[in-house]
Amino acid sequence: MAGGLATAFATPTLFLTSFSAIAQKTGADNVAELSPVQVHGDMPGGYDVKQSASEKFTAPLVDTPKSVQIIPKELIQNQAASSLTDVLRNSPGITFGAGEGGNPLGDRPFIRGYDAQASTYIDGLRDIGSTTREVFNLEQVEVVKGSDGAYGGRGGAGGSINLISKTAKAANFTNASLGIGTDNYYRGTVDSNWLLTDTTGFRLNAMYHDADVAGRDTVHNKRWGAAPTITFGLHTPTRVTLSYYHLQTDDVPDSGIPYAYPSGKVKRDGSYMGISETGPANVDRNNFYGLSSDFRKTTSDMATIGIEHDFTDKLTLRNTTRYTYSDQRYVWTQPDDSQGNVLNGKVWRRANTRVSDVNSLANQTELVGKFSTGSLKHSFNTGIELSQERGRKDSLNINRGSGTSCNAGIGAASAYNCTSLYSPNPDDPWVNTLNGGAAGAYTKSETTTKSIYAFDTIEFNKQWQAGIGARIDDYSTEFTNTPANNFAVIRRNDTLFNYQLGLVYKPVENGSIYISYATSSTPANSTLGEGSESQSLTPGRNGVGLNAADLAPEKNKTYEIGTKWDVLNKSMSLTAAIFRTETVNARITMPDGNYAMAGKKQVDGLELGISGAITPKWNVFGGYTYLNSKIKDDGVAMDEGNRFPNTPENSFSLWTTYKVLPKLTVGAGAYFVDKQYGNAANTASIPAYWRFDAMAGYQVNKHVNVQLNVFNLFNKTYYDQAYAAHYASIAPGRSAILNVSLAY
Repeated sequence: MAGGLATAFATPTLFLTSFSAIAQKTGADNVAELSPVQVHGDMPGGYDVKQSASEKFTAPLVDTPKSVQIIPKELIQNQAASSLTDVLRNSPGITFGAGEGGNPLGDRPFIRGYDAQASTYIDGLRDIGSTTREVFNLEQVEVVKGSDGAYGGRGGAGGSINLISKTAKAANFTNASLGIGTDNYYRGTVDSNWLLTDTTGFRLNAMYHDADVAGRDTVHNKRWGAAPTITFGLHTPTRVTLSYYHLQTDDVPDSGIPYAYPSGKVKRDGSYMGISETGPANVDRNNFYGLSSDFRKTTSDMATIGIEHDFTDKLTLRNTTRYTYSDQRYVWTQPDDSQGNVLNGKVWRRANTRVSDVNSLANQTELVGKFSTGSLKHSFNTGIELSQERGRKDSLNINRGSGTSCNAGIGAASAYNCTSLYSPNPDDPWVNTLNGGAAGAYTKSETTTKSIYAFDTIEFNKQWQAGIGARIDDYSTEFTNTPANNFAVIRRNDTLFNYQLGLVYKPVENGSIYISYATSSTPANSTLGEGSESQSLTPGRNGVGLNAADLAPEKNKTYEIGTKWDVLNKSMSLTAAIFRTETVNARITMPDGNYAMAGKKQVDGLELGISGAITPKWNVFGGYTYLNSKIKDDGVAMDEGNRFPNTPENSFSLWTTYKVLPKLTVGAGAYFVDKQYGNAANTASIPAYWRFDAMAGYQVNKHVNVQLNVFNLFNKTYYDQAYAAHYASIAPGRSAILNVSLAY
């Protein structure tokens, strides 16, 4: 089913081995794929995907004048990945930012140095909720790099992520997986498809996951999900798909390791002026500075109806309607070194709390087809999208003391507000919530968007073609302040126009050289409080002098030159690109506390990619990214020339598998991420790191496969998220998982 159809709702199942691919081959001759995903060849692994599931890409990837990386389910299974963070490790140039009280816990990817938390899509429709995403119902993950406002609307300065869901097929099969591992790891998934009639297919994915985190005390993750989908009209011109997705989590969130600020550099007001640079404190990696009573509970629900009709084999109309709802509630204790306590072997505990929910209703209609005008051939997609999103957030009442000094001591002497840097006690007797109630200081956001877009690939001849696209968004948003601020409402209306232009030269049929230009816009209130809002819909800090022009959308643009080649009899894809992304009117805070659209920042880079089969037995997937980021003006003179936060200069990933025997496959992965800063001042950082993984899979018979995965093979202590202040997130230690997969 093409991108818009209700291939909606990401759902369960991570069958840990390339065995799932074999399972789906049972009866595969009569399988009618509902998604235009095309995997080349029959080699194990299936890493070489030639076509995006989104038909906004109106040409095969080799002819698309833009960097697009597709991570297929075979790779996800080989790596025993269970979260979006695990999957995106395969895409160098993507890092993850840390959460904080005002920036909720959840996936916060940075693409080419730009925050993409609100630029995540499921089957082409925006998924605004802040959540930690599962992979059990994913067919593949598509990463679009470079400004892409033409594809998805607001945001997308550095790129976006599109999660492609599994859908019903015209076949009968069942794939199930049971995993057990170190650190109390238990995971089970099932993926069953039934052909109910000649034209009706039903598919159910389900997942249960329960595990501690290797190398971390107290931290725990527990979740379950289910995703049924039914399609009527298989093999007919008209198809209707109904789908639903539910995910529920119950975690003890990780509070990370505090930064160790230099002596005398932390002022009485908690500011960090004058610091040259600092990193995480040198303590035991197991140290947990939160409380065992901390919690984070989330739910995500998504219902989708998709209708698709083929007028001819060259013209298709589809309509997708989706309702989503997600919420989260947490008490999350962070180590706070705003007073230099770490220097004295003490850590102040700061409680971050949140209760929030967000819902959205969206409808997308697309007309997709091909036609010719004289000697020119066209592949086009044109559409209309309407959406309304609402968000509400508040904090929780908690039983915590006030102040940040640990002068009185740790433990009972500080009413347990302070703990030891070297031997923290997560079981200190604190009651986290008062009656479990919200504080009543809630804010609300609402956004309505009306969009129209069009894309066309124009083939002039066998050597030359152009890819063009444009989107207009009528963007209307409002923010309602807290009751204490008399529910003051601030509104903003903008018309966002974004476009892309690309020219492709094909010296041979299996290769291309391209040049492209693309734009994006980041308007006010674009995350609805579900992320780190760079364009908040609020007055300046003084609360006066608000000028509507100071809340205008940020404008971003990307220049890119690249080349793509399908080699080794088209079993492998090679890509290379150099690019520049600029923001020329970023919002900055002036000395008087008000805003001005005068900031400038820029990132130049190089990307290399490889995916596919070197031989029928040997598969590879990897890449390298170089990012030269520079803050030119953010309103702080000392930041000029600094690197972007969460933006490593070099990053590299490589995953490879080899079938050493007809039934035995081995694999290994290597990942490198350079040093990252957590803030624009470049005073808080985490060091560069290497990580290595390994796997071995054995095909017992045509129905049973066993796979062993070892993560962080050398038990490297490293940090994978740098917050702007206070703490850095420490990555898991070495762990192992044994999975048994069944296919019938």
